[in-house]
Order: sequence, then C-alpha cells, then structure tokens
Amino acid sequence: MQAFVYTEIQASVPFAQAPWREINTALQQQPGIINKTWLSGVNDLSVGGFYSFDTIENAQKFVTDYFPTEARSLGVAQRTLIFDALVVEEASKAMNSAHFGTMNKQQPGAYVYTEVQLSALPFDSAPWRELNPILKQQPGLLSKTWLSGLNTGTPGGLYAFDTIENANKFAIDYFPTEAKQLNAAFTTRVFDASIVEQASREMNSPFYD
Repeated sequence: MQAFVYTEIQASVPFAQAPWREINTALQQQPGIINKTWLSGVNDLSVGGFYSFDTIENAQKFVTDYFPTEARSLGVAQRTLIFDALVVEEASKAMNSAHFGTMNKQQPGAYVYTEVQLSALPFDSAPWRELNPILKQQPGLLSKTWLSGLNTGTPGGLYAFDTIENANKFAIDYFPTEAKQLNAAFTTRVFDASIVEQASREMNSPFYD
C-alpha cells in the first residue's frame, strides 16, 4: 500500500438512495484499489470515500481517469486528494490505524476527516509525536490514519469515533484549538459510519473486519 485517496461529490443524497452497488461493481474493476470506506456526510448527506491503493501511479490514474467520469455521470462537481501512505505508517500505527493492521475492538459510529493548510515536508517535520498523546485523550476516539498530501505535504487525518456525538465534539470543539496552535486554516468533515457498513464491507474496508 502506497497511497490513500479521499473523494467527495457535491451532492446531497440519502445514502440508501446512492447507487453504491453499481459503483462498487465498477470500482472493483479499477487497477490497484485495495479497499474503500464509503463516507456519508452528517447533516449535508454528501457522498464520498476513503481508498487505499497499491501504488501512487494507480491512485493518480483513478483520480484523473475514472473518478471524474463517475462524477460527470452523476452531474455533480467533485473533490479528490491523494496522500502518501508510506510516510505516515509509523505515526498511524501509533494511533491504532486500521489501515496499518490494527484489529478493531469496536465498530466505528462515525468518521472525521481533517486537513490543515500547511506544508509539512518531510512528514516527520509535522508534530505528530507531540499530538498523538493528546489525540488519544479525546473522548470516543478509536483510531486515526495520518495523511500527508502528495506533492504538497498537507497534513491531516481520517479518524474513527465511537459515536457521531463524540465525532462532532472533536470536529467542532477540539480540532479548531489544534489548528490555532499551528496558526493554520483547516477543514473538518464528519461522516456517519453506521449507514455505510454494507457498502464498505463489499469494498473490504478495514473498519468492518
């Protein structure tokens, strides 16, 4: 595994109405996809995903060839980002990341995606060693997969939480304080993990073993 991809389309669709079965069939034909965790936005019902890829090259092909075609077929704008999975392994393993082999003790109730407008190149220059112990104290946090933007070094993460309530508290109350310490703008997104279970299992998501 060399890369992660984050996707989100600009559409408000109750997940039960999303064409995830047809999309899963198409995704399973795409080169290099190891797994996908589907994402369904809390409150806004946006639809997206978090993918693992075998190589950066296959991740690049996915975001430049396949995914724009999918978004175009739905008639919506889209967002895609590629992250270097190799450089975040140590930091992520220290946060019990399911993407790096930690078995889940509890199925997540929510996910949080974060991104900070900084360039941390190399990734080891990011203060992950200082932040990990603080993150582990956050209520309901089950795990974090650290993210490092390909070419940009933008730091971020995909977090698993036990409940949507705790995920919201983290995104709304805690994370702005972390970003303020870094003196940086940031993005937080909260997703409902329970309603995407079946779709994610079909794509071998590591969160539903």
